[in-house]
Amino acid sequence: MPKKERWTHSNTCIYNIGYHIIWCPKYRRKVLQSHIADRLRVLLTEKATEIGVIIEIMEIMPDHLHLFVKAKPTASPHWIVQQLKGYTSRIMRQEFESLRTRLPTLWTRSYYVESCGHISEAIVMKYIEEQKRN
Repeated sequence: MPKKERWTHSNTCIYNIGYHIIWCPKYRRKVLQSHIADRLRVLLTEKATEIGVIIEIMEIMPDHLHLFVKAKPTASPHWIVQQLKGYTSRIMRQEFESLRTRLPTLWTRSYYVESCGHISEAIVMKYIEEQKRN
């Protein structure tokens, strides 16, 4: 299998933008199990493909989920989360009665996001500082 290119190319830029995203069900209820977790995995993959986001890795725990996604520079982390949470909540609450009766909404309003790249923050800061000397 050929090695995956680190960068993505578009007409006007070259980029490598990754986000680690975490969010929880309302009240951190442990509802993301068995067939619900399986369906969530399918829906997240569908929506990510539709909006042009690549899910590199996904872990669904009973009371939260982790995603590492790669996105275009024009896709803000907030927009990505909004799209994924909105789509999955609407469909899963239609399909699983327990998610309608146990929770007023499927997801909390909050989420965690951290940008991740191939190069650490410390290396970037050192590189920029060294540019003054050159």
